[in-house]
This record gives sequence, C-alpha cells and structure tokens, in this order.
Amino acid sequence: MTDTSAPTNLPTPVQVEAIPLDPQGDSDAPGNWVRWAVLILSVATAGAGWLAWTTQKKVQSLEQELVRRQQDSQGQATEARVLARQAQEASREATARTTLLETRIAEVALQRSQVEDLIKTLSLSRDENLVADIEAGLRVASQQAALTGSAEPLITTMQSADDRLARARQPRLDNIRRALAKDLDRVRATRVADTASLTIRLDEAARLVDEVPLLNQPEALMPPSGKADSATTKGNSPSSVGASTRSAGKGKAASSQAAASSPEPHDGPAGWGGQMLDWTKGAAQTFWNETRGLIRLTRINRPEGMLISPDQGFFLRENIKLRLLNARLALLSRQNAVALADLQNIQATVPRYFDVQSRKTQLLQSMLNDVAAQSQQTTVPRPDDTLAALAAVSGGR
Repeated sequence: MTDTSAPTNLPTPVQVEAIPLDPQGDSDAPGNWVRWAVLILSVATAGAGWLAWTTQKKVQSLEQELVRRQQDSQGQATEARVLARQAQEASREATARTTLLETRIAEVALQRSQVEDLIKTLSLSRDENLVADIEAGLRVASQQAALTGSAEPLITTMQSADDRLARARQPRLDNIRRALAKDLDRVRATRVADTASLTIRLDEAARLVDEVPLLNQPEALMPPSGKADSATTKGNSPSSVGASTRSAGKGKAASSQAAASSPEPHDGPAGWGGQMLDWTKGAAQTFWNETRGLIRLTRINRPEGMLISPDQGFFLRENIKLRLLNARLALLSRQNAVALADLQNIQATVPRYFDVQSRKTQLLQSMLNDVAAQSQQTTVPRPDDTLAALAAVSGGR
C-alpha cells in the first residue's frame, strides 16, 4: 500500500527575504547581480526540494514494493517448504511402496519359477510315461504280429499311439510322430500271409490224401474214354491196351444177351447147325474178353509207383499227412522255410506215386502250390524307426 501522508523528513525550505528594489539603484550593478543570484538560488533550491521529494516518494514506493515482494517471497518459501515436506513424505511413502512392490514382485517371480519348474517336471513326467506306454505297446504288438502272422495288432497299436501323440501336442514328440507315420506306411504296404487260411487249406489237403488214387489202383488204370481197345497216356499215368475187368464183365453181359436173343432151336439139320454156330461165336467172344482182361500193356516212367504194395500205399499216405502236419505247425510257429521245405517234398512225392490225371490229385497239387506260394510272403516288419525315436526322447529327457 502507498502512504499518501506528507513526508516528515523533507528539508526545510529556505526563506528568502524580499529586498526592496531601489528605483534609483539601476546604476548600482552589484546589487542587481546579487538579487538575481539570490533568485536563481531560490529557484534551484525549490527544484532541488521538489526533486528530493519525488525521489523520496519513489524510494518509499520501492521500499513498499520490496516489502510486499519479500512478504510474498516468504509466503511462497513457506508454501514451498510445506510442499517440499509433503513431497518428501510422499517420496518416502512411494519409496516404501516401491520397496514393498519389489519385494512382492520378487516373491511372485520366485513362485512363478517354482510353478514353471513344477509344470515342467509334471510335463516331462507325463511325456516320459506316454513314451514308456507307447514303447511297451509297440513291443507287445510286434510280438503279437510275429506270433499270429497278422499285421492288424501292430497297425491298431501304431494308430492309437499316433492319436495319443496328437492329443499331447508336445513339440519334442514330433520326431516320434514322423517315425511312427513312416513305419505305419511300411507295415500297411507289406503283404503278409494269412496263416489261418493256409492252415485250413493244409487240413483240407490232409483230408484229401486218403481219396487221391495211386498209380497201381484199378481205378487209375481205366482209360479215360472207357473203350476196351488200346489207349496211350503221357507222363506217369498207365494206359491199358488189353481187356480190363469191366470190359470182361461187359463182354459176358453181351454174350448172355446175344444168347438170350438167339432164335430157338428148330428141328432138322439146319436148326442144329445154326445153334452150334451161335454157341461157337458166344464161346469165342467170351474167351477173347477173358484173354483181354489178363493182358495189360502199360508205359511206366517211374516203376516205384507201380511196384508199391497196398501196405506201403497206406504208410505213404500217412507219411504225406505227417509232412502236411509238420508244415502246418511250422506255419503256426512262423518258420516259413521249414514249411516250404515240407511242401516241396510233398509236391515231388505226389507225381511219383499218384495218378496226376485224377481230378482229386490235381486239386491236391493246386492246394499245395497255393500254400507254398503264400507262405513265402514277407513277414510283418518291426517298427525300428519309432523305437529308435522313443529311445532318443527317453535318453534326452
């Protein structure tokens, strides 16, 4: 605030005494000069006083402004100290909170690392159990495939393992899935012999052995056309060029029929002569038929087939049955080489002792050929790539 009251420290104005002018003192120059000097001095003194008064007023206003500003500065300084104190207290609180948060963050980080380690341990344990289960299942399926001769157990187990690995969704198990897919394609592309159907065919062949005719049996010696004249055969089958037993029987029936159809005897020489002629013809026909039944002409390439006795034929059939049984057991035990050797021996024996022109013999040979061809098919391959991948994952942990 500005003080409007009159200043108390102003200088006292100088009182100038009026000097009467002397009208007659114009000629007195020094006196006039003094008066003018006094007048000028008075004016200067008045100006100096006014200047001093205005200067004093400015100084007072400056002092008041300085006082006001000082008061404002003191207020601001007080407020600044208060704010500084508040800021200091807030900083302390923030520091305490920061320290607390850092402590909690450290605790959370520690707990997180512990949880991650626990999850990793659980995941590894689960993966290890999965790998162990898959490996055990594949080994059991391989043994089943080797025993049964079928690839279905191994294919089913590998498909189940692939589904379990797909549900696990673990990148570290991708190598196992790739190896599993490769082995699965190889197993599916492999042709495996159907052991069940082969054993059934061997049983049918063993049953058919008793019905196959030998070379020295009468049924095998009959010509295919049924004629009583000479007939030729190729290979090991005989041909009869004489009269057989059936032809002899037919000759007897024909002679009896001719005798029955002959005219009744008449009285007189002519009737007696005709009766004698008919009797002579019938006797000659009977003699010829009997003679043809006693004579046989046969081409024998392998005499052992014709010289075998009935007892030897029985044991021959039983020996073939035993070899068929051995081949069946070898197929069931997955010994394909042993089974193939027995079948080849039977295939070499049948043409030597049995009639190859018989339909049953041909059926037996076709069964043996089919079983021998199918028994040579490839066995079920092992899933070696998958087992190697499982071992690598188990070793790497």
